[in-house]
Amino acid sequence: MRFSRLFGRTLREDPAEAEIVSHQLLQRGGFIKPLASGIYTQMPLGWRVSKKIMNIFRREMDALGCQEMAMPVINPAEIWQQTGRWDSVGPALVRYHDRNERDMCLAMTHEETLSDILKTELESYKQLPILCYHIQTKVRDEPRPRAGLIRVREFIMKDAYSVHTDQADIDRFYPDMVQAYRNIFNTCDLTTVEVEADSGMMGGSDSH
Repeated sequence: MRFSRLFGRTLREDPAEAEIVSHQLLQRGGFIKPLASGIYTQMPLGWRVSKKIMNIFRREMDALGCQEMAMPVINPAEIWQQTGRWDSVGPALVRYHDRNERDMCLAMTHEETLSDILKTELESYKQLPILCYHIQTKVRDEPRPRAGLIRVREFIMKDAYSVHTDQADIDRFYPDMVQAYRNIFNTCDLTTVEVEADSGMMGGSDSH
């Protein structure tokens, strides 16, 4: 397609609300267009870039033996109440009542959904390890959206989940996942520094 036919205009000046360079360039180049605070449309050029990045993730996850799936963004409150995170997550979790007055939420992560699936799908330890991932739109009621696409209310996230027989098997697998992310960053020509981090609401003992 000719550039002259590309939908999404470029800007001569930096948008007033764009404070960091990456945000300025994304809007000036016509990659994204703001709809409201922390909510952006990915224009055709931006979406092409996103699809290429997602395919880099898919290649590395598939090489690990992870299976791609698509879990629903709409979750019933019950599965979040069972884990205690319905109350502990706080206002960042978008909650609502459906027309039948049932408590629902828009999932910002999918541990609860996968746990519910495993109740019926996991019948024997011989099925383990189970390795899966998905790339999906998430929603978070961000109190102060900022930094372009870094802190937003709606975003695309790739998350992976693994279920193992014991801690030793997790410890064997974790370095492989770390290396997969190194490969992803190297493919994107990104220089990174690995540091240990607090896993926060996700739980677990190891996080980078």
